[in-house]
Amino acid sequence: MKAYKEMTTEELATEIEALKKEYRRYLSMELQLDMSRGKPCFDQLDLSMGMMDVLSSSADLSCEDGTDCRNYGVLGGIREAKVLIGDMMENNPDNVLIYGNSSLNVMYDQISRSYTHGVMGNTPWCKLDKVKWLCPVPGYDRHFGITEYFGIEMIPVPMLPTGPDMDMVEELVASDEAIKGIWCVPKYSNPQGYSYSDETVRRFARLKPAARDFRIYWDNAYGIHHLYDHDQDYLIEILAECKRAGNPDLVYKFASTSKITFPGGGIAALATSPNNLEDIRRQLQHQTIGYDKINQLRHVRFFKDIHGMTEHMRKHADIIRPKFEAVEQIFDENLGGLGIASWTTPKGGYFISFDAMEGCAKEIIDKAKKAGVKMTPAGSTWPYHNDPHDSNIRVAPTYPPLEDLKTAAKLFSVCVKLVSAQKLYEAAKEQ
Repeated sequence: MKAYKEMTTEELATEIEALKKEYRRYLSMELQLDMSRGKPCFDQLDLSMGMMDVLSSSADLSCEDGTDCRNYGVLGGIREAKVLIGDMMENNPDNVLIYGNSSLNVMYDQISRSYTHGVMGNTPWCKLDKVKWLCPVPGYDRHFGITEYFGIEMIPVPMLPTGPDMDMVEELVASDEAIKGIWCVPKYSNPQGYSYSDETVRRFARLKPAARDFRIYWDNAYGIHHLYDHDQDYLIEILAECKRAGNPDLVYKFASTSKITFPGGGIAALATSPNNLEDIRRQLQHQTIGYDKINQLRHVRFFKDIHGMTEHMRKHADIIRPKFEAVEQIFDENLGGLGIASWTTPKGGYFISFDAMEGCAKEIIDKAKKAGVKMTPAGSTWPYHNDPHDSNIRVAPTYPPLEDLKTAAKLFSVCVKLVSAQKLYEAAKEQ
């Protein structure tokens, strides 16, 4: 089909009428489909049900060092769990703290403690006139929600296929002491599925921030979430690179098993330098005596080691890979060549980033919602829910069953075409 921008006003009018008819057909189907969040589907959750059987009332709940996991203590996590998660994060277990089930909770706590008590002896942020934060866009809405909640001024930084615009990052952090951090999803980023290049990681490690308490919040949420066995993105390990660069304290690195086992019952972790660990432990000891060691032991007994976890993730990939490929194929067939949209084709992670024509995202999502497909709200991938271009839409293929997903992707494509054609038609009439 001819690109929409090359169509005459009459051709656009004809196309709009055909699309309205197709859209009405979807309305009559009374669909109720959810593509709003990056949640594991039922089949993925089933993969971890065996974890419920590895411990029972007759099981030995002692660690290798004799620690009784039923009792208090072990603030930073049991040794076996630190080894397992350290291997997952590619970090020495001595540099890892094991928390509860949510890495987002750990990030929130880090910012909260920085506000009330400061970072490694620096002035608590609550006593400063202004605190600022760098936010690669499009990015993760829940990251932005934390910094917005604390009243931190968020500064958008463009995401490139190689990672954040490092020229801009380097200039901003070196020139403004009020900038205290940056959000990063360095592998299979949310929502674009980009992975940072070697050069980007090295430039992060060599940052020269004006603020001594500046930290990179390195959320490696999708570190082992590949879609393909033989076509995977690889990432330079940031803590080792920071140490080589003489900046060992620059990074807090986060991860969890939320999309590996159970989102409500996984384990989260933070890896960082010995200096940062000492600072965090000093504050953490007033918050908890220790996290759920039984759940930590359950994970270790279930996976045994990193090889068991890697094999487990292959099963996840087998379930969600066809969903990503189906969405990409439907977009290609229905939107390819029309000149009204573009989208990413990630090798891992949980999302596809979709860019509509400027000024169209909100209306596309509204039309999809009216026809029974729930999407992430427009603007969510920007700080303050304000996408200045009103174009980016996060597509989450994992949760719906495959056939429902195909229906949702086709309906979404109709909404994209209809909104785009109408916008071009109105613009053409005004000329």
